[in-house]
Amino acid sequence: MFSEQNLRRTGIIAVCGLILSALIFGSSAEASRNQDRPRSTQQPTPGPTVQRTVPAQPTATPTPAPQTQRPTGTDRIAPTLGEPPPPPRLKPTPTPTPPEELDAESIVRINADLVQLHVRVIDRNNRPIDNVPRSDFHVFEDGVPQPIETFTREEVPISYGLAVDTSGSLRSQLQSVIDAGKIIINSNKPGDETFLVRFISSDKIETVQDFTSNKDLLMDGLDSFYVEGGQTAIIDAVYLSAEHVSEYKKGDEGDRRRRALIVITDGEDRNSFYKQEQLFSRLREEDVQIFVIGFVNELDKDAGLIRKSPREKAVALINKLATETGGRAFFPDSVAELPQIANDIIRDLRTQYVIAYNPTNKTQDGTYRAIKVTVDQPSNSEKRIALTRTGRLARREGQNTPRPPTVRMPGTPNKKP
Repeated sequence: MFSEQNLRRTGIIAVCGLILSALIFGSSAEASRNQDRPRSTQQPTPGPTVQRTVPAQPTATPTPAPQTQRPTGTDRIAPTLGEPPPPPRLKPTPTPTPPEELDAESIVRINADLVQLHVRVIDRNNRPIDNVPRSDFHVFEDGVPQPIETFTREEVPISYGLAVDTSGSLRSQLQSVIDAGKIIINSNKPGDETFLVRFISSDKIETVQDFTSNKDLLMDGLDSFYVEGGQTAIIDAVYLSAEHVSEYKKGDEGDRRRRALIVITDGEDRNSFYKQEQLFSRLREEDVQIFVIGFVNELDKDAGLIRKSPREKAVALINKLATETGGRAFFPDSVAELPQIANDIIRDLRTQYVIAYNPTNKTQDGTYRAIKVTVDQPSNSEKRIALTRTGRLARREGQNTPRPPTVRMPGTPNKKP
């Protein structure tokens, strides 16, 4: 017989079993309902698609950056391939006539044959004389007196080049040369224009600064000069620099500019393309005065049996450049003389007479005509000496101006001049 206690325990166990069965059955029924519930197969409707319109980018054509001219530009006036360009066509300088004074049948005649000379007058100590009247001047061409058409003493603008030999031979003098160049440039007056050239060999003749009246640009250009190795080509440098001066503004109406070239070098030409004969033939076509400062003391003085010494050759070239163009040569013993030389060049450029004559020989045969200018000698005064270019080339028939020799520029291969 079960005790009352056992019966009570058995009842509790039975109740717990019933509760557990009810919980299990409820969970199973809920799961079954979820499985029997129909499932939706429709995908959610997407929202409207926003299309972004990206503006088409224009195809940009690359624009080259503007080339800014440097104050110390390095435009070459060095030779390029091919023949040199023809010289400028010189335009006559007509005397302006008010239009109202001309009628339909009027004829204006301009004398294009006038030859213009820039004349310096000095005493025996090379001091300028600036009070010589027109009546005291006499011009001769091939020994024949020429009629003077115009005469003036007034100052006119000066266009000049400063060409400096920057080869190793001038290494020790370069800074003093630069300082002397600054003295000359600082003397520029309104209307004056200068260009700078550094030269070594034929392929290293460069404009550091082209023609400008801006002194700051010119000073910066001088400060940029540096020494470089190479075989000095003085003849080529003078040929190209003088041509550049001659062509500058040459065609301008009313042009009355004075043109000059100042060259600083040791005078020893080692490897030029042009020959001396070609250089001086070209200079006779140009009204460019050449002033040369020659540091020749370091050159060898020893001569051979059939040749001049390097120093003698340099001195002869420098003197000829100055004499034939109406300029002047300087041979300093030291750089300490450069400031005074610079002032002498300034004075010579400013103290000049401009004479134009009408040549009596009208033959257009391209021949060389020797020119000489003399001045009367007043009594009881120092001797007066007139200096100008020594000659000119006459025109050839059918040509407006004489032409230079047809030669290659340096560096052009496989042809002969």
